[in-house]
Amino acid sequence: MPSKGHFHNRLILAAYSSEGQGRILQRFPEKDWEDNPFPQGLELFCQPSGWQLVPERKPPSFFVSVLTDINSERHYCACFTFWKSVENPQVCKGEPSEADEDDSPDVLQPAQLYAPKSLVLVSRLDHTEVFRNCLSLIYTVHVDGLTVPMETVIGNLLTCIIPIAGGSQRTITLGAGDRQVIQMPINDSLPVSGCSVAQLFRQLGIVNVLCLFCAALTEHKILFLSSSYQRLTDACRALLAIMFPLKYSFTYVPILPGKLLEVLSTPTPFIIGVNSHFRSETQELLDVIIADLDGGTVTIPECVHISLLPEPLLHHTQTVISMVLDPELEVADHAFPPSSVQLATLKIQDKEIRAVFLWLFAHLFQGYRWCLHIIRIHPEPVIRFHKAAFLGQRALAEDDFLMKVLDGMAFAGFVSERGPPYRATDLFDDLIANQVERIRQETGDPHKVMKHIKELAEQLFRNENPYPAVTMHRVQRTAENAQPRLPQTSFPHLDEVSVQLFIDHAAAKLKTAPPVVKAELKGMVPTGPPLADIVDRNGNVLANSARRLEVVRNCITYIFDNKMLEAKKLMPAVLRALKGRAARVCLTQELNLHVLQNRAVLDDQQFDYIVRMMNCTLQDCSHMDEHGIAAALLPLVTAFCRKLGGGITQFAYSCVQEHMVWTNMQFWEAMFYSDVQKHIRALYLENGEEGDTSSPKQLSALELASEQSRLWPTLSKEQQQERVQKEESTVFSQAIHYANRMSYLLLPLDTSKNRLLRNTGLGDVESVSNSYVTNSIAGSMAESYDTESGFEDAESSDVANSVVRFINRFVDKVCNESGVTNEHLKALHTMIPDIVQMHIETLDAVHRESKRLPPIQKPKLLRPTLLPGEEFVMDGMRVHLITDGREEATGAMGGPPLLPAEGAIFLSNYRLIFKGTPTDPLVGEQVVTRSFPIASLTKEKRISVNLPMDQLVQEGLQLRSCTFQLMKIAFDEEVASDLAEVFRKHMHKLRYPQHVQGTFAFTVGQSAKLAVEHKTKDKNQSLKTLSKNLVKSAKRTIGRQYVTRKKYSPPTWENRSSFQSEMDEDEISVSEEPDQSSLTLSSTIRSSDRQTMSNVVERACCRDYQRLGLGTLSNSLTRSKNEPFRISTVNRMYTVCRSYPGLLIVPQSIPDSTIQRICRCYRQNRFPVVCWRNSRTKALLLRSAGLHAKGVVGPSQADSTSLEQEKYLQAIISSMPSYSEASGRNTLSGFTSSHMTLGQRARVISLSQPRVSVKARNSPRGKWGSIRGSGRLSTYNPDVGNRLAGKESPQTNGGPSETYFLRQQRAYLYIIGDKSQLKGGKQDSFQQWEVVPIEVFDVRQVKNSFKKLMKACVPSSPNTEPNTNMNFHRCLEESEWMNLLHKVLQVSVLVVELLDNGSSVMVSLEDGWDVTTQVVSLVQLLSDPYYRTIDGFRLLVEKEWLSFGHRFSHRGAQTLASQSSGFTPVFLQFLDCVHQIHLQFPMEFEFSQYYLKFLAYHYVSNRFRTFLLDSDYERIELGVLYEEKGERKNPQVCKSVWDYIDRLNKKTPIFYNYMFSPEEEEVLKPYSFISNLKVWDFYTEEMLSEGPSFDWELVRGRPEKPQEEAGDRQETTAPKSQRRIVWPCYDSLSKVLPDAITKLLQVRNKAEVVIKIKLLRRSLLMSSNLSHQRRSQGVYLQESGVGSSINLALDCEVSATSTPAAGRPSTSTLYSQFQSTESENRSFEGILYKKGALLKPWKPRWFVLDKTKHQLRYYETRQDKDCKGVIDLAEVESVFPGTPTMGAPKNIDDKAFFDLKTTKRVYNFCAQDSTNAQLWMDSIQSCLSDA
Repeated sequence: MPSKGHFHNRLILAAYSSEGQGRILQRFPEKDWEDNPFPQGLELFCQPSGWQLVPERKPPSFFVSVLTDINSERHYCACFTFWKSVENPQVCKGEPSEADEDDSPDVLQPAQLYAPKSLVLVSRLDHTEVFRNCLSLIYTVHVDGLTVPMETVIGNLLTCIIPIAGGSQRTITLGAGDRQVIQMPINDSLPVSGCSVAQLFRQLGIVNVLCLFCAALTEHKILFLSSSYQRLTDACRALLAIMFPLKYSFTYVPILPGKLLEVLSTPTPFIIGVNSHFRSETQELLDVIIADLDGGTVTIPECVHISLLPEPLLHHTQTVISMVLDPELEVADHAFPPSSVQLATLKIQDKEIRAVFLWLFAHLFQGYRWCLHIIRIHPEPVIRFHKAAFLGQRALAEDDFLMKVLDGMAFAGFVSERGPPYRATDLFDDLIANQVERIRQETGDPHKVMKHIKELAEQLFRNENPYPAVTMHRVQRTAENAQPRLPQTSFPHLDEVSVQLFIDHAAAKLKTAPPVVKAELKGMVPTGPPLADIVDRNGNVLANSARRLEVVRNCITYIFDNKMLEAKKLMPAVLRALKGRAARVCLTQELNLHVLQNRAVLDDQQFDYIVRMMNCTLQDCSHMDEHGIAAALLPLVTAFCRKLGGGITQFAYSCVQEHMVWTNMQFWEAMFYSDVQKHIRALYLENGEEGDTSSPKQLSALELASEQSRLWPTLSKEQQQERVQKEESTVFSQAIHYANRMSYLLLPLDTSKNRLLRNTGLGDVESVSNSYVTNSIAGSMAESYDTESGFEDAESSDVANSVVRFINRFVDKVCNESGVTNEHLKALHTMIPDIVQMHIETLDAVHRESKRLPPIQKPKLLRPTLLPGEEFVMDGMRVHLITDGREEATGAMGGPPLLPAEGAIFLSNYRLIFKGTPTDPLVGEQVVTRSFPIASLTKEKRISVNLPMDQLVQEGLQLRSCTFQLMKIAFDEEVASDLAEVFRKHMHKLRYPQHVQGTFAFTVGQSAKLAVEHKTKDKNQSLKTLSKNLVKSAKRTIGRQYVTRKKYSPPTWENRSSFQSEMDEDEISVSEEPDQSSLTLSSTIRSSDRQTMSNVVERACCRDYQRLGLGTLSNSLTRSKNEPFRISTVNRMYTVCRSYPGLLIVPQSIPDSTIQRICRCYRQNRFPVVCWRNSRTKALLLRSAGLHAKGVVGPSQADSTSLEQEKYLQAIISSMPSYSEASGRNTLSGFTSSHMTLGQRARVISLSQPRVSVKARNSPRGKWGSIRGSGRLSTYNPDVGNRLAGKESPQTNGGPSETYFLRQQRAYLYIIGDKSQLKGGKQDSFQQWEVVPIEVFDVRQVKNSFKKLMKACVPSSPNTEPNTNMNFHRCLEESEWMNLLHKVLQVSVLVVELLDNGSSVMVSLEDGWDVTTQVVSLVQLLSDPYYRTIDGFRLLVEKEWLSFGHRFSHRGAQTLASQSSGFTPVFLQFLDCVHQIHLQFPMEFEFSQYYLKFLAYHYVSNRFRTFLLDSDYERIELGVLYEEKGERKNPQVCKSVWDYIDRLNKKTPIFYNYMFSPEEEEVLKPYSFISNLKVWDFYTEEMLSEGPSFDWELVRGRPEKPQEEAGDRQETTAPKSQRRIVWPCYDSLSKVLPDAITKLLQVRNKAEVVIKIKLLRRSLLMSSNLSHQRRSQGVYLQESGVGSSINLALDCEVSATSTPAAGRPSTSTLYSQFQSTESENRSFEGILYKKGALLKPWKPRWFVLDKTKHQLRYYETRQDKDCKGVIDLAEVESVFPGTPTMGAPKNIDDKAFFDLKTTKRVYNFCAQDSTNAQLWMDSIQSCLSDA
């Protein structure tokens, strides 16, 4: 602002000219002021809407526009417009007036028109009211014809001297009897707003104005609309006023003329006002915020996002403004409101609102002066703002609004204007310096804030009106009646000369006048309280307890004291603590203490730990480094080093380069400036006067600078010059230092890798320091850069070039800003490439040496034990097993953090195995194993993992298995990515072999060959593990396999024809010798004779049919013709139905030819066959697939197949005894009474006394599954057959109601069919069958449900919700798995009911191999107790699942062909249903829950061949249906899961259910409501100690010990206290938790030893004691409240020698546990000499042959109680005469020697004589054959 002498006012007269343009008539002064050119285009602004003629005279108008000149100076144009009449040239051709106007010809124009004329006063000052008065006066002089000459008035106006700022006032007069006072604001820097701010808030409302305020600060485009020009100007002025202390520096046009509307499409931000007249033109602006002042709306386009003030500040601000504008709001609800709330005047309100914004800015910018870096003091102060530090200390780094404001132009202007430490101060400086504390304390209390606001408002008001008393104006106004006279005189042409004379005269007078000097009060700007305190009091600092900082300090102390073990233990805790900011600051401070003279040499391990901590610290720093952590570490990374060989030193910086912060230009600038500031401060502290009393250390850099600025004028030229030079060279030396530093951190250790260019913004040449390059942007820029410069094969020079470019850019920027001379800058540019090149050379040496370092000690890789026949396909690759969504292993639920673990992943031909140790050193001794069969892999996806220890993002894999296991692994950096790829390929090859013969079950003997093939094909390093002898053995295997294959293969079709003749006769000859699968558990395995085809086919089914009395296996001649069923061989060649077994049960009366025709009606040719018969009611269970056409159910068709089908069904019905006895059995008469009375009573009783079954003569039998009656109704389909739907209340447990089936007429046969298949079928009233339509789920549903179930039970990532349990249950519900189980169980219970009531049932759903199989199997299991034994269940699975062709391979996606169909666990669903029944009837099953889990695991594991292939036909084709066992060379490899279970059964009672205590002929009816079903723990349990427990050889990793030694520790003394910690998900609970049975047996043993009871001999014990014992035991368990799901796993100590004998399995098992020592069961005993081990003598021992236990035991002497060893007869293969060997007893007959051969070894015995030897041999032989 000019202070004196310059009259910067101008007066312009503009008028309407032709063609609708305005033109300037006269301007005063005519010449421009010397430093102030004339604003061009002024005439456009006089009439912003365009110059137009109007038919009616308008009143004079006044407004002020603002023009900005090229120097960003604002000119205020006060425009006074009046109207003068002109003749319409069209109407009367009079003389044109002086304005020479023209008009567009228009027919309907009035004769009299009015043209606008404008008086414009242009000034540099903004005094609206003064302008209005002056221009009104000129107009009044003209209109009223006052005597004063117009030239005098104008001369006075142009030459009035502007008062000096600072609250002075000046009275001026224009010489027309007027007088007015001009007051200048006290402080020039504060804006003057009048009432405009209050006005704006009234027009738009609080929220809208705040929105505009934030938009203006964050540089958006803002457009005001109004029909009043003055209001537009006021609104724009108001917006600028509330932005103080920031100044708006973009386009600012309060009134934009219509002709210039295209300005609105400018890309830069603006604040512009436009007349509402042009509203339509503004509609298509897409990124402009439009504020309509007249309508009070603000419209924000969709694409514009305004960052608002951070909360809670926004809320506080709104509250306070509303208190200013609407003080009544607070008391509006009061019952006794104050009589009247005094409303402040608009002017006062205006100042109060401005005070609120001042308060707001003080809040936002508090402490900003602590983040200023002064980098030059002389000749001019140069100041930079450290934005990152400011945001970090204010804990607002995430705040979008503040980030944008600090990045904006306005703030840059703020820093340059307010940064200098020595200048005049104003209200805002005072607020920041002295009031921050008050603001902070009062923030939450609106009333205190209001008080403060009022004080501020008073200061603002006083600033604008320093002399409120004298604001008087006396200006003549035109008379009211002046208007009519107006047309008579036109505005006179003024005399330029006289005006100019006035101006010259005034200028001359000014020259002679003494200069008016107003001293500017400069002073040091106070800094205000430091920022750190602010944040601490706000509590925004991340809470870091002192304990954590202590941990960090201790760890560092341990490292430097070389206590590495201690440091290692603390390391994980330290890395966790370093997430917090305080800990990171603490780390940098602690490390600083260990640096001496800028250097700290460490040994390798110390170096490694320090680098690791630095990496962890930097990892959580953002790229802006707002907490200054990277800045604090920067000196440290160049200080810590280690010595490598050859005198080479490696510094820490080479190991911490992988962080974004180093490539952020802004970080380097801030670092550079803060260092320069330190050095400049030091420079002046040295010069500081010694006599200065205040200790110089206390002075901050800004205070020093202020002092220096004050002294500057007093210094001589030389001193000034010297200081400038010193400062410049300081900056220059720092620039060199930083060029070095940057090259350290930007050049990678291996300069051949351009890794850095890829990951960072280095390649981005255009990046400006103002733009924050985010990772993704930087990445994409880097990529584009790479491709352009062909970076794929980059040389090291490319890295060098990019680093040089980066450093050059940095140097250019900082040197230009801090005034480094050009010579110095050139020197720097030549120096930088040399610095970089030099550094590259040193790095090459370091890189070379660092490669020679021994690798860091990583945990030793633990090798897993393998199964017999299992081999590694790929050796262990080092990986990290990281946590997934299961929280147990992470220690989150208590217990130790077992994961993440470090170890290796191994791929064998059977499993995928991870074995390693937890990374947490406190749990480091434990071994973590996680594995699953490769065949069970269901999903594999790549992931990238952030490892907590190494801070590097590693590639990894997430592998999910259908055995409910999930492995998330991250490959260690030592694993090459191509190796990881090879691993994936191998995994896929093994998971989906080309053919089922590629699965483990088939390749188990020959996998060496497979691996060798891989080797030759891949030539990959990962297969080097295969040694030469493997290749040899492979050749042997291949040779042998050819022979055996030939031996095994069944006769070809041609050969079989010789058998056909007999078969056609319907004869089946079966040898009397029991065949293999029917041999009992303990029988010896003998090689049976070669058997005929008829033997091979279908042993299991035939045996079961015989048991059920469905078909005899006798010769056709002797077979009685009245047997209702026969075994048909129509499918023996699998021609009728591929997926059925070879032998089927059909009605006697149906010939084979009929069957061949009938089968076509059914899908997959699966026609109805009998699979079970109820032994009591003789009701039949049949199975088939769904019908193709409507078939029987539809209207009876005349074609033959339909009739034959009916005949077939009729034959089945006829075979039922209930049908042939045509008595009233099947009507209500003989049936109802008992059912209604006793049945109901029975149910009542069973509620109170579980397990008591009251059986009446004819009452329905069965046992409901739970003693709790649930009040729910059954959820059966309402339309379950017309007559089925009795309306009685259904049974309460999800089973059918007892009265459901009591109808006048029961159908003989119910067909359970699919509802969708049976639509439109009519029921035939004459038929004896009825169709029950039910809704079946699709296999797709099962597949999807299973996927969701897996995700629920084994989530892949931790759940974010607070309640994990809820989340699990919700996921479980969404999976609908329980729903599916409920449906299957429900249908099964329905069928059981029907069968039990004497009706036959045919299950005819889908293709007959999924749901049908589930239902049929469950029905048999519930109805027939035999299937609830171990043998029976095996038979059930073999018959219904394997023989009847459930598609195991297809549903399990076992081969490449079935990969697309996905995994559908139909069999698992069945096992889950069995598990649910088992839970409800724990005493009815001989097998344990573990048995079900075992099958569930191995049916997908492909370890056994049992569950491979889709049907018997396929199994016969491959020759696997029937394989001789005696021929096996490798007894370790079981090909059938049943063999394996049998073998295990002899060693451990793990499969036995100790509560097995069945009631005779019991039918089970379980509850099937979802509320009664439990989640199977098979889905959720895990043992990290040893992996899944289903591969028994691998459990605990110990090989099985021979029985002899096991026998030695059979009798244990009383157990010592063996307390141990049991960890969830680590230990196997069933093994470590003590269980009741084991305990009872131990107690019993002790009792027997103490009391020495002689038990009765074998017969007595077998008959009475045992059955009683078993029953009482069951009862005991029930009453003891142990619960029904006890896991009764006996540890091997107790049952090392027990072998279930061949009798009734349950009995023998329980018996075999009683280790009675005294009364052994001695079938035969005596002394035998036994040969010892190698080089040991023969010794006489007392041998006892025990037939009951099936053992040969031996003792030292006859009296001895402790058994020394046991030979299990189950393992004996043969006994034969032997020959004497070395060391045998002398003088004994050769025939007294005999040998005993077991599967493990041969025992040599010697009896007293040959007869004795014969006796022993016979006894043993008879023992073997009896079994």
